Amino acid sequence: MQDPTQSNEGKHGAESAHKKQKTTQAPPPAQTQTEQERTATMASNAADFELKGKHVNVAMLTAGGLAPCLSSSICHLAKHWIKSYRAGEISGLTIRFYKDGYRGLLIGDSFVVPEAEWPTMDALDLIGGSPIGNSRVKLTNVKNCIERGYVKEGSTPLEVASQTLLTDKVSVLHTIGGDDTNTQAAVLSKYLLDEHNGKVTVVGMPKTIDNDVIPIKQTFGADTAARQGALFFSNIVSESSANPRMLILHECMGRDSGFLTARTAYYYRESLQKKEFASPLFPSHRQSRDVHAIWIPEVKLDLMAEGARLKKLMDTYGCVNVFFGEGTGVEEIVRDMESKGEEVPRDAFGHVKLDKVNPGSYFSKRLAEVVGAEKTIVQKSGYFARSAAANEFDRELIGNCADEAVRSAIRGVSGCMGEDEEKEGNPIRPIEFERIKGGKAFNVEQEWFQKMVKEIGQV
Repeated sequence: MQDPTQSNEGKHGAESAHKKQKTTQAPPPAQTQTEQERTATMASNAADFELKGKHVNVAMLTAGGLAPCLSSSICHLAKHWIKSYRAGEISGLTIRFYKDGYRGLLIGDSFVVPEAEWPTMDALDLIGGSPIGNSRVKLTNVKNCIERGYVKEGSTPLEVASQTLLTDKVSVLHTIGGDDTNTQAAVLSKYLLDEHNGKVTVVGMPKTIDNDVIPIKQTFGADTAARQGALFFSNIVSESSANPRMLILHECMGRDSGFLTARTAYYYRESLQKKEFASPLFPSHRQSRDVHAIWIPEVKLDLMAEGARLKKLMDTYGCVNVFFGEGTGVEEIVRDMESKGEEVPRDAFGHVKLDKVNPGSYFSKRLAEVVGAEKTIVQKSGYFARSAAANEFDRELIGNCADEAVRSAIRGVSGCMGEDEEKEGNPIRPIEFERIKGGKAFNVEQEWFQKMVKEIGQV
């Protein structure tokens, strides 16, 4: 199989890059006055909050869902801060952690790691999950924060969070999370700047196994999760031999992006090609264990047409294996629920709770009938994949971003670290928080993906 690049150049990034290509030699347009003022203000703010030669109180939190990068991010951030301290770039260092994400920031639940314990944080590089705990909290959802007991009636979560940071004398806050975590960091950063003269530099780290953050080329944990999902299915696929006419639906995480589903399928098929099988006389073989369909939000799904195609494979192999992203068909399911007057469960951010809507159950009932399955199972690799420790690829990416994150923080520059795919060369830099958005679509035109769907007969 062709080895694709590790990147997911989403549609937004590709369109942006295309717009920047010029066919003439005309000079770039002059900045507007507003842009000039904004640039000057940012430079002035950075200079005001530069930390070189000062004692730095660093705080970190992890938020949102798990990803194979949270522990490793803490390890590498701590390592580079300690390196800067040892090199004399800063005069002193305190490392604090807020427990359970923004919840800990709101209720003031944190701890400081004493210098004697700093070396123990190296072990976090190879541990999954979050060593300090996560939560899903939206600072701007005042009602939800009050209902959950994180702030008192009449309080403003942004002000409570700001006061915690000021009380703890935090110089730099590292928010390790996905688009929701970092858009909340953007709101908090702006609030601190407007209401408290920007006394805390906020530098985010982009984790999400969906790889769907604009304009970041590759988010932390996505590659590890895809490889872990492939490992998960390499065992589950044996269930295809457990019953005649077996239908296996492998559900991968990915609310808006099909990156994880596609990449998991790619890595699984890559491993399948390396396996040896017995004589073709045996009914369980490479073809029966292959991926037979890949359904993702970016590709329109005609369930009846796909069902007809897959029924032929069921008749031939006695089983069908479908990889699908959890966000596939959600709009259709939501419309169906709303038309029946059913309440659509949503989280604090307004996202549909996919575990409650259950796309896997929806598809399994309909597809099983079309392909004539005798038995159907839906297997979700999400929790298995997202709880793994970061692999070598992700650890290297995290390390490079952590290095620049610390440099940025010392300069007094806030932003979300990552490979900025809207800048030439995809440099690792503190991306302006106002540019951070979720929902980046997976680019289905990538050569490796097109080759794969053609090989399995989907196109």
